[in-house]
Amino acid sequence: MINDFIYNIPVKVYFGKGHLHHLGEELKKYGTRVLMTYGGGSIKRMGLYDKVVREIKAAGLELWELDGIEPNPRIGSVRKGAQMCKEHNIDVLLAVGGGSTIDATKWIAAGACVDFDPWDFLDLSKQAPVKKALPIVDILTLSATGSEMDTAAVISNPETRDKIGRLDPMILPKVSFLNPENTYTVSPYQTACGSSDIMSHILEVYFNTGDDLYMLDTFMEGMMKTVIKYAPVAMKEPDNYEARANLMWTSSWAINGFVTAGKKHAWSCHPMEHELSAYYDITHGHGLAILTPRWMKYCLDETNVYKYVQFGVNVFGIDPKLPPMEIADKAIDMLADFFFKTLGLKSTLPEVGIDETYFDIMAAKSVNYGTLPGFKPLRKEDVLEIYKMCLK
Repeated sequence: MINDFIYNIPVKVYFGKGHLHHLGEELKKYGTRVLMTYGGGSIKRMGLYDKVVREIKAAGLELWELDGIEPNPRIGSVRKGAQMCKEHNIDVLLAVGGGSTIDATKWIAAGACVDFDPWDFLDLSKQAPVKKALPIVDILTLSATGSEMDTAAVISNPETRDKIGRLDPMILPKVSFLNPENTYTVSPYQTACGSSDIMSHILEVYFNTGDDLYMLDTFMEGMMKTVIKYAPVAMKEPDNYEARANLMWTSSWAINGFVTAGKKHAWSCHPMEHELSAYYDITHGHGLAILTPRWMKYCLDETNVYKYVQFGVNVFGIDPKLPPMEIADKAIDMLADFFFKTLGLKSTLPEVGIDETYFDIMAAKSVNYGTLPGFKPLRKEDVLEIYKMCLK
């Protein structure tokens, strides 16, 4: 049964090669004082920075910059950006980068409008309401998180070893520029991690036994097949426009709210992974790749095997005449092979520098000291077991 829902994603998307000349006109809709945010400088090496600055100057806009936004973005960058917005009376934010840059910019936009610490928006003991945020325009350079078209943003706090995400419509971008050419310089490793992140966004919704809807399931199956087909192509041929375009558009639609409409259940792998990258600062998509097959294996039983069968048959083409449990096991193995053999990602936690030291506290925090009500409800002991499954 599909539940009632409201679907409203008012993000204007410019998709393709020839749209950057619209940047100035879009920014001017929201003011004349622009803060551009970006990460470690890759946009300068690829020439995108110069193109963006030219468009901003040609439009007669004033420009300030905040660089150095980290992967797994830190609250320190958010605080710095919010303060810059206040000091320079910024009208509109321009995020140029991947999900980390856009996520940080979202909370900068909210933090610029309050007189308290932006961490109060995310701190689970406070969850301050978002009453206002500066408008955000973004130029995407990495297909992964879908932050360019959703209401979510995740921030890390090294002081507390927390990594917390939150959804709020006030931080949704106004305009997104999606040019697949801007992802040509993404490394094979980051392409692999981004692709596993996209897959996880879909799988977290797909593996749901309470609110199945044929139309949405087939849409998700198509997106997963798209990632499986084009991720290895993009890794081998980084300037393959068709591959990069398919990954970019799938990234946006995997998490912009369309596939979750009418479904009501919590995600499981993302809360578990957030603890891994909060404590060890690993690449988010890689952590998800390690966790996801083990989570699927742990949750499998006779009551939900039909979902695994649907996944295995429709996504990987497994023979539907095989016994259900055999199909389920084979589907999990084929997904693992895609992550670890086709994409070449390391398959265990020790290989990415993670041991059992913090498992107990990470497991407790991932379920918020209670129960994680996802595909199969998980308690601390369940998450501990899944973490241990990832050791070998």
